[in-house]
Amino acid sequence: MADTGDDLRKFVSRVRLVGDAGEGAVKALPGFKKGRHAVPDAVTPATQAFFARLVEDVLAEEAEGWFQRARAELRYKRKELTLEVTSPLAVLTAKDFTFELEYGLGERDPGTYSGKRTLHELQAGRLGAPAFEALFAGQFSEIAFDLKKGVQVEAVIDAVEDLDGAGGLAVDYPSDYRSCTLRVEDVEAEVVCDGVSLAMVFPRAGAPMELVEAFVAVRRAFALSKRSALAGLL
Repeated sequence: MADTGDDLRKFVSRVRLVGDAGEGAVKALPGFKKGRHAVPDAVTPATQAFFARLVEDVLAEEAEGWFQRARAELRYKRKELTLEVTSPLAVLTAKDFTFELEYGLGERDPGTYSGKRTLHELQAGRLGAPAFEALFAGQFSEIAFDLKKGVQVEAVIDAVEDLDGAGGLAVDYPSDYRSCTLRVEDVEAEVVCDGVSLAMVFPRAGAPMELVEAFVAVRRAFALSKRSALAGLL
């Protein structure tokens, strides 16, 4: 994602676009046999392996659909696109991006499952291209940044509060400072910082370029601060 600034690489080791792939009840999966199978009541290696077998066909069908759409709409040749399905994860690897589709049991309710879509390793030139944006339209609601060096959450909070609203920045946080949530005026996304990563979370899913444009607006607000906790964060 060089379009967002080469200096981003100084602070960020990885950028991921993340989206919700839906959810459902385990017992509603095609492979679940009532009277033969039991609904998981805990997340354990055994129940995870059981779930991986149940969701395998659903995952394979969906992943194949993504492969075919990417191949046709982005005009990839055979050597430029591969698909590997190892339930509950499918990885679509193109010459200029990697797209992952993964399902897992619900941590709070193991009788349910949810899916996640992740786009990463995106090369310059794809972002903003009409066919690429159309392929992934409405798929992502979060940009996640893995930081090369950790940052103290307290320092980020103090830096924002010291601005007294300059740049349209505001911050909320719990009493234990385990994370903080930053907001920028006129930007719908919230930025969640936990010290090792940042996540820009949007109220609705969009195409890759929509998320990146909002990120640029937030980055400008961060850059207004001379405090290193913010200026060097993104």
